[in-house]
Order: sequence, then structure tokens, then C-alpha cells
Amino acid sequence: MSVSMRDLDPAFQGAGQKAGIEVWRIENFHPAPIPKSSIGKFFTGDSYIVLKTTALKTGALRHDIHYWLGKDTSQDEAGTAAVKTVELDAALGGRAVQYREVQGHETEKFLSYFKPCIIPQEGGVASGFKHVEAEEHITRLFVCRGKHVVHVKEVPFARSSLNHDDIYILDTKSKIFQFNGSNSSIQERAKALEVVQYIKDTYHDGTCEVATVEDGRLMADAESGEFWGFFGGFAPLPRKTANDEDKTCNSDITKLFCVEKGQANPVEGDSLKREMLDTSKCYILDCGLEVFVWMGRTTSLDDRKVASGAAEEMIRSSERPKSQMIRIIEGFETVTFRSKFGTWTQETNTTVSEDGRGRVAALLQRQGVNVRGLMKAAPPKDEPQAFIDCTGNLQVWRVNSQEKILLQAADHSKFYSGDCYVFQYSYPGEEKEEVLIGTWFGKQSVEKERVSAVSMASKMVESMKFLPAQARIYEGKEPLQFFVIMQSFIVFKGGISSGYKKCIAEKEVDDDTYNENGLALFRIQGSGPENMQAIQVDPVSSSLNSSYCYILHNGSSVFTWIGNLATSTDQELVERQLDLIKPNLQTRAQKEGSESEQFWELLGGKTEYRSQKLTKEPESDPHLFSCSFTKDILKVTEIYNFTQDDLMTEDVFIVDCHSEIFVWVGQEVSPKNKLQALTIGEKFIEKDSLLEKLSPEAPIYVIMEGGEPSFFSRFFTSWDSSKSAMHGNSFQRKLRIVKNGGTPVAEKPKRRTPASYGGRASVPDKSQQRTRSMSFSPERVRVRGRSPAFNALAATFESQNARNLSTPPPVVRKLYPRSVTPDSSKLAPKSSAIASRSALFEQRLKTPPQEPSVSKPPKASPKTPESPAPESNSKGKEEKKESDKEEEKSMSSRIGSLTIQEDAKEGVEDEEDLPAHPYERLKTTSSDPVSDIDVTRREAYLSSEEFKEKFGMTKEAFYKLPKWKQNKFKMAVQLF
Repeated sequence: MSVSMRDLDPAFQGAGQKAGIEVWRIENFHPAPIPKSSIGKFFTGDSYIVLKTTALKTGALRHDIHYWLGKDTSQDEAGTAAVKTVELDAALGGRAVQYREVQGHETEKFLSYFKPCIIPQEGGVASGFKHVEAEEHITRLFVCRGKHVVHVKEVPFARSSLNHDDIYILDTKSKIFQFNGSNSSIQERAKALEVVQYIKDTYHDGTCEVATVEDGRLMADAESGEFWGFFGGFAPLPRKTANDEDKTCNSDITKLFCVEKGQANPVEGDSLKREMLDTSKCYILDCGLEVFVWMGRTTSLDDRKVASGAAEEMIRSSERPKSQMIRIIEGFETVTFRSKFGTWTQETNTTVSEDGRGRVAALLQRQGVNVRGLMKAAPPKDEPQAFIDCTGNLQVWRVNSQEKILLQAADHSKFYSGDCYVFQYSYPGEEKEEVLIGTWFGKQSVEKERVSAVSMASKMVESMKFLPAQARIYEGKEPLQFFVIMQSFIVFKGGISSGYKKCIAEKEVDDDTYNENGLALFRIQGSGPENMQAIQVDPVSSSLNSSYCYILHNGSSVFTWIGNLATSTDQELVERQLDLIKPNLQTRAQKEGSESEQFWELLGGKTEYRSQKLTKEPESDPHLFSCSFTKDILKVTEIYNFTQDDLMTEDVFIVDCHSEIFVWVGQEVSPKNKLQALTIGEKFIEKDSLLEKLSPEAPIYVIMEGGEPSFFSRFFTSWDSSKSAMHGNSFQRKLRIVKNGGTPVAEKPKRRTPASYGGRASVPDKSQQRTRSMSFSPERVRVRGRSPAFNALAATFESQNARNLSTPPPVVRKLYPRSVTPDSSKLAPKSSAIASRSALFEQRLKTPPQEPSVSKPPKASPKTPESPAPESNSKGKEEKKESDKEEEKSMSSRIGSLTIQEDAKEGVEDEEDLPAHPYERLKTTSSDPVSDIDVTRREAYLSSEEFKEKFGMTKEAFYKLPKWKQNKFKMAVQLF
């Protein structure tokens, strides 16, 4: 496309040079820039042009242009906005996607720029209207629709405007009411509350009251009565009637038109193919709800304007107000457009586009305009970060058929390509201990053991109430987090599991499993001591690469090979890996170009090899998708310009950054869908919604709400962990935030971060020595919390500086550790005090409670030993010490027994004589809830059989658990 200065409006000079939003309003048929303070305010009588500039990870700038047409704007203004949008695209180099936005039918992408909503005001400039400046507050009624972004429309203030399907906001002078139609979803109600907060802050200075009214509640409470009072009293609502705006367009039929001399002529063909589009012409693809204008790269600016006008006329003549027009340039087609064609080969000629952008930049530069933003920026050179602490506890198991074998600490980072592994990594997070459970599949591993590995990992996650993050990792696709956890990672050829050995035998092929005394070649890679790998490759010269260093050994002969393009860091890593692969042996260094004959002989002779560094899938800008998975069918909806508030606790979401896939699961998601989270991630990769050719072996993470690690929350501009600490569904949480002045109210205490792990900070400096505490036990000790009675008793004997007893202790502690022998002079009085208090404590337990419904068997009070008289001989002292030790041991076990009995007593005392109700009526999300029950103890009304089915234990065992753990169980089954 040829560019001349007459095509460029002066108002667009310097536009799109940095990330952000720029807005122009059409005034006297010319674009006039809107000040930043007024961005987001729209008037119904005006037309606007909105430019969204996004900085990509590659350093380039992406542009999206929208022109918004108010319902009262004139035809001339609308036409001007359409033409000026084409000119703005030309000024930006001709690569922007252009959208036509009509008031009331805006695209979700457009609305995402102005969250939570836009509420157009009456008035206009050039259309003859005056902007309405309200002196007194006017009561208004709005209807809200949308699960991810909210379409807000003002409707007549009358009862006839209400229905059961939508959500309404009544804005009065002193109070804002939200009316929830009975057929509306929880997510829609939660999103509407964001609009309530916006109205409260914008029109009431954040000071008015907020109330919610449920459809069907009638006059049951004062707020409902007050709401209906504005409508003259309650009356049944009419059914929602279809109108012109509710009519849907048929999007199943697609028609292609070629625009020639202002006329849209149909293009004949059985199916759409990329070859139908000529680079010298413009086309219209009519998909009903979406109308695309495709503009060839060599078309003129006038051709593009004519094609846009033809598309406008097509929409207008067919009376489709909801249809959205999207204009795209050849080489920069959207995913939606490309998906309409059966075959599509993306041939983006960025050189031509950069040339066009360069010519535009040169023209503007001669006029003194800063053109830095028009040229492609240099990609950022920041080193990738792992966002995970490397000083945690690591446990690794090798999968052997249907069982897992715990590896010794020395073998934690030594994997075989023919085997599968399960690992559990516990590390200090920002606010609590984090746990990552994952699987690693070698390239040569068998499918049966892969399935077993996933099953084992999933059961481990489920046993911990879905709190840990879960990862599925393939050899060769490992993410940075995995390498940082393993630190010195080695992959050997072959395998030692029974599944691999059986597969080799069946295929009758040679077993190439690594032999430390045989011939082996390792490629060394990584970025430092905390992230280095040795990968065994075929021992042939073609496996070499000038960008790496290698270790070659054959028995006691060891060589190191340094490529000409290898860095000093690479050479340092070779020395470190030698200590792990072939320690205490003399090595012979080989510099590329000066190798010995023996070196080439071991590799079977010298041949050609590569010199370019191996590249991994780059991490792209993240995309967020909402997922619905039913009957093995996955449906996804992209959420634009996402924030943490877009994550709803009832849903499953996916963050796609191309190189990795993150599946986020809300707390209110059903247990069945929680177990299917990994499958949802695999289905998403198969679907490839962005047509980005996702690798089926891309790492998949499953993240549960409340356990978001830093390597997940980094995708959000800000993250508030207290939001996931709130109870209830999305609507209940948002309502508490709105009523609390916009601040989340955490309803459960944050767990304290363990202070162990060598006393290091959560993210140590690279220069520091990295150490990790290795755990050898496959099972971690689960410690109970203490009851208040036990705290009162134990406080007498524990230090004032000890840990907070309200937090579950990290390890089981006794009053006196075995390694410490208390002084004899101090032991007797302390033993006596313990015994006397224990006797008093047990005496209280023997006293029958006020309610005679539960009887306790009598217990014998412990005898208080008399303090022995001091003796001069050593034998008497030894007997005294042994007696004190036995008393201490007896007292410790007695206190533990009393603690368990006391905790169990709280739950079991009131279990008798309670009526039993079905689970479906007791859960918090029940559509037919039971009334007249203690809602804090819903589980108590389950029958014994149903209780065991849901919790996997008896009621007696359940009530022996600490309260915080009981609540975790109840949240998992939706009884809390």
C-alpha cells in the first residue's frame, strides 16, 4: 500500500508509540484527542476511535483499533470514524486489527479495556446534543448481562423492565440495589457487583449503602420490601419477551464476497481455502454475527475504505445491529478468521510490513515527530526467572509397573530416559509452605508406566485435599522450575524399570541403558550451578554442537570437549558435572578444532555437526480461557486483559503461554472436575484454540485456588492471596468486598511460613551457596492441632518465646527432648507439678457434663509420686532419674490421650438425637437446602454411611482432627 502525507491525519501523529489506551472523538469530521482523565466516558450522540497498544514479550508493539458508534450519533460522524480508522492503521504501518463497535453490542475485547463497564451518558458534541450535567441524583435502572465482561444498559424505571433471567441495578439517591433474577448464574451476579462498586464510587463518592435482592424472596426482609417499594409494591414478574436486540444471527453459514468497484460479488466455491484470497483485492467474509473485511497487502488506501463501506452497507441493509465488523490486513489475520478456512498456511511477510512501517516513520520524522514507537523495539534481554525457591525438600520415586520406589538422596536428580518418575517438592512460599507434585516421562518410557505415574501423583494430590500444585512433564520439554528444583539434572539412556525391560525384550532390540564403565557421551547445558543438566546422547560425532560442552567417557578414559561457541559458564558446568558423572578421574580437555585421534576414534570418526544452540519453545504473552468440560467435550472462551478478579471459584480456567499450560481450579468446582483437571489441560492442547501448534508434550500444571505458586501468579499484574482465603461462592465473596469498602475480608488465618530451610530467604541470591534439605521418608508426619485446654496446661511448662500454639506444630515435640537430660534438682518439683495438674485435669473430665446424653467411662487418677529423699550414693540418684523419666513419659502420653479425647468430645457429644438429612440438601450450593439446622455443623446431619462415603472416615475419627483440618475436609465436599 502506497503511503502519502495527505492520507495521514495530523491528530494521529505520534500515536501508538507506547503501551496504553488512546481515544479520539469525532468533532467536525476530524478526530480530536480525549484527555486521559476522560478516557472511559462515552456519550450516546458521539463517535469515537479507540487505540489499544500492547507491548509483547518479543519487544514489538501490537495495535487494536476500535471505532465506537453511539446510538444517537449521526450517519456522517459514523462514516468519518470508519474512514479515519483506516487512516490510523496506515499511520501505524498497516498491521492493526480494526473493530466496529456499536453501543449496546460491543465486543468483549473492547469492554475489557474499561472494566468493570462503560455506562454511556446522554448527549453529544457535533450531533447537536448537549452533555447532560445532572444537578440532582436521578433514580435509574440498569440491566447487566455477561459472565466475563458486563454489558450495562439503562432501561425504563418500571416493573415491566424486570425479568427472571437478568440482573438489575437500581441506583437511588441513598442506596444501590442489585436484583438477581432467579435464572441468573452466580458468576453473572458476581460480575454485576463490580458494576455496583463502580456506580458507588463514580456517582456516590463511595459512601452510599448497597443491598441485594433475590428474585422470589418477596417481602421476607426489609431490603426486599424497600426495593419493591420503589415499584409500588411487589407483583409477579412477566416472562422475558424476545425483542429485536435478542435476535441471534446465524453464524453457521459463511459467505465470501470480493469487493470490486464498490460492489460485493459472491465468490463461488464448495469450501473456503486460503488460495481464494488475492493479495491485490479486498474481500468480505460474512459469518452472521461477525463480518470480516480482508484487505490484501498491495491494496490501496482508497480500496480499503471502499471495502469497509461495502461491509457497513451489508450490515445495515440486513438489519443486524448485533453484527460486529472486523477489518484485518493480509499477513495479520486473527485466529477466528483463519479458523473459518479449511486449510490455512500462515505466511506473514514481516519484511514488507516493516518496510511500510519504515516509510511511514520516515515521513513523520521529517515533520519532527518522535517515531520510536513505530519501529520494532529490541526484545528484552532479561534472564528467565524460575519463580520458585530452590532450598526446599525433595522426594523422588521411580515408577516400576504399578508401584513406586523411593530413591535415595544421591539419586534424586539422576533419571533414565526409559523410566517414569514421581516427585514431591515442598518449599517456603510467600505466605505458607508450598507443595509441587509432578510426573516426569522419559522419551523411551512405556505408556502403562506413564498412566501409573499420573495415577500415583493424582492420588497424592487428592490425599492432601487438592492443595498442592500438580505438574506433568516430558523429557525435552522441562520448564525452568523443574531444572531449578533438580539443580544438577542428569538423564541417562535406557531404563531400569520392569516396564522398560519388558518392552525391550518384546521388540527384540539392543538395550542401550547407561553403563558407567562403557562408552557414553553427555551434552552439558544450563545457566548456572542451580540450573545445569547433563543429557546423554548417541556417542557419535554428529551429536556434537559448537555451542555446548561435552563429557565423553569409556571406562576410565574421560574427555571433555569445549565447543568454540561455548561460554565460560558452560565450561564451569562441565567441571561440576564431572564430579557427578566421573569423579576422581583425570580428564583430557579437547578444544574444538584441536581434538586428538583417540577422541574421534571413540566417536566412530569425525563427521559434520551443528553449531547453532538448541532452542526451546518460547514463552509467549499469556492468554486466559474459561473452560466448560462436559461429556468429554471442552468449550473455551478467551478473557481479554484479564486480572485476578476474572478467576471465579466455581469454574476452571486455563492460562496459555504457549510453552506451558496452567489449569486453575476454583474451590467450588465439583470433586469430579477437580480430578479431571489434568485431562482438561490435555484436551486444551488438542483443541489448540489459538492455532499456535501447541506441543502435545508441553508441560501442564494444575493449580488449585488458594495454593497459587509464584510461577502462576506472575501472569497477573497484581495478586491478592487474601481473596482466595474468603469463604463462599463468587457472589458472596464479592458482596462482602463491596460492603467492606472494596477490601477483601480474609475469613481464615494465614498459615505461617516455616522458618527452616537453612534460614534462607524465599528467593536466594544467585551468588549464595544453594543447599537443600533432602527428605528420605515417603510419608510426612501429619501433626494435629492442640485444643485450648491443652494449651492452657502446656503453657506452664513451655517457654514464653516458643511458637504460637494456635498454629499446627511442624514437628512432634515432647516436654523434654531425648537428647537433653534435665537437671535433677529441677526435675522433681516440675514432675510433681505436672502430676498434680494432670490429676486435676482428669478429675474435671470425670465430672459428668450438664447434658446427660453422653456418658464417659471413669478413669483412674494418676498417683502423684512422692519426691525421694536425697541419697549420697550414685545408685539412689540413678534410680531417681529413671523414676523421673518414667513419670515424664507417662505424663506425655497421658496429655496426648487427653488432647485427642477432648477434641473428639467437641464433635461427638451432640451427635446423638440429630435428624439425618441427605447430602444434596445439606451442601452449601443446594437448590433445596434444609432449614432449622446449625449451618456451622452441616456434616453432623449426615447419616453414618453417607458421612463415611463423603469424608472417607467415621464421624469419631473426623472429630479427632483439629478444627482447621476439619474445615479443609468440609470445604472439599461443599459443607463449609
